[in-house]
Parts: sequence; C-alpha cells; structure tokens
Amino acid sequence: MNIKVIAFDADDTLWVNEPYFQEIEHKFCALLEDYLPQHTTARELLMVEIQNLSLYGYGIKGYMLSMIETAMKVTNNTISIEVIGKIIDFGKDLLGRPIELFDGIEEVLLALKKSYRLVVATKGDLLDQERKLKNSGIDHHFHHIEIMSDKQERDYTKLIRHLDILPEEFIMIGNSLKSDVLPVLNIGAYAVHIPYHTTWAHEQVEHTIDHANFRQLNHITEILPILLG
Repeated sequence: MNIKVIAFDADDTLWVNEPYFQEIEHKFCALLEDYLPQHTTARELLMVEIQNLSLYGYGIKGYMLSMIETAMKVTNNTISIEVIGKIIDFGKDLLGRPIELFDGIEEVLLALKKSYRLVVATKGDLLDQERKLKNSGIDHHFHHIEIMSDKQERDYTKLIRHLDILPEEFIMIGNSLKSDVLPVLNIGAYAVHIPYHTTWAHEQVEHTIDHANFRQLNHITEILPILLG
C-alpha cells in the first residue's frame, strides 16, 4: 500500500456514541408507553428519523426534532407541552455527554502521525462534532477535520481531491460498513472495519466483503502492524 492519508470516523470509532442514543431512546419510548408499546414507538421513531435525514441531516438536533414529531404522531397531536419539554431535555442531555475515548486511540494516533497525515472524516451536526473533537483532547493529532453531511462516494471523492491525493493513497477506518467501508472501496481507496457492539439500525447492512483493499479488525491497535510494518 502507498498510503499517505489515514482517515478516522469519529462516533463509535474514536469515542462512545451510539449507547448514549440508545439510552435516550429507551427513555423516550417509556415516556410514550401509555400510547404504544415501547418497541412500536422505537420503530416509529426510526421511520421518522430516516424520513427526516434529507431535511435535518445526521446529529442530535435532528434527532430531537424527530422525537417531537414521533410523539405528535403517536399521540395524534395531543402531546403536552411538558412532554415536549422533556424531549428537549433528552436532546440537551445528549449534547452535554462527556467524551469517552476508546482504549488505544491516543496510542494509535501518536504512532501513525509520524508517518502519515491523519484526518477525521465524520458526519453529523457541525457544532456538535466540533464540540466533541475539542473536548476529546485529541484534535491536535489531525491534519484536517472533515464534517460531512453524508458519506457517499461523492463525499469521499471530494475529500480526496481536497487532500490532493489519489484514492489508492487513502485509507478509511470506521465502524460502519455502510458509511465507512463500501463507498470508500467503490472509489478505489482502502477501508478498515472495526465493528462496534451496537450500531444504529440505519447503518446496519448485511454484506460480505471480499476485496483486496479491505481489512476487518477487532481493535484499533491492530492497525499499527499493518501500516507501520
């Protein structure tokens, strides 16, 4: 491999994220249990979230609005202002969560930055992702931060052009096959999948990958012998 740039996904690759959303989702569904069973409300919320992605994008603020819309739908527009207030508090709770880095992250960044340009390639709300990067204490390791509205082939192609490299000089590391692996392989770059024990339903895909540019690892530190020899 003639890699020049290593890109890292942020949420659930560098730090914990999805478990916080699932915790809030449980609270939200319990809040509406008088109207629907919790699993049914969870399904309704997911449908609303997906429908709203083109309007709000990814992130906590869009999630808050989708929870409010779901509550209105589930209750046939009879939801009280007090419940809406609780939903807003759920969102603010998410926005205030501390950053919990995964084991080995700092070690890996320190080792790789000596030989490669490191970047963050993540999607989500701009202000929230900037906050998390600042609070993580690892933002100084990165040459470039790219906060994307989505992670499609065109988005990665744009990033690679901005970095002034060829696709075969780029490798992406992340926890999502859908967002961090498949589009990257499709443009001729390299991708590393490090599964996380829980993944948002919208990011889950049933896909077996047999590709020369693909690696699957169990832990972030396993990338060091691959890239450093």
